[in-house]
Amino acid sequence: MLRISFLLIALALAGCDAVNTVTEGAAHARAVESDLEKATGVKPRVGFNWNNGRLTSVTVQYPGIVQSPPLNDLAKAVRSSVENQFKQTPENIVLAFSLGK
Repeated sequence: MLRISFLLIALALAGCDAVNTVTEGAAHARAVESDLEKATGVKPRVGFNWNNGRLTSVTVQYPGIVQSPPLNDLAKAVRSSVENQFKQTPENIVLAFSLGK
């Protein structure tokens, strides 16, 4: 009986657009990471949040302060990559730098 329940849940999720959104979103996030690593030489971590099919926010976090392009140019590169890779403009883009201990 428990196996049948798991099977029904798995089938319901397989047809659900939420699973597709998460897998596609992860691919878009990796593409943004790759774009920005090429532009800065430092690989950021990219997170995203979807709500009812809308991209509500994307967070780009670098492991330290990026020295190469000026902050204004970096922000433009982040916005451009996010919009191109996710194929929609999020409501908010957060650009963050980890300062460590």
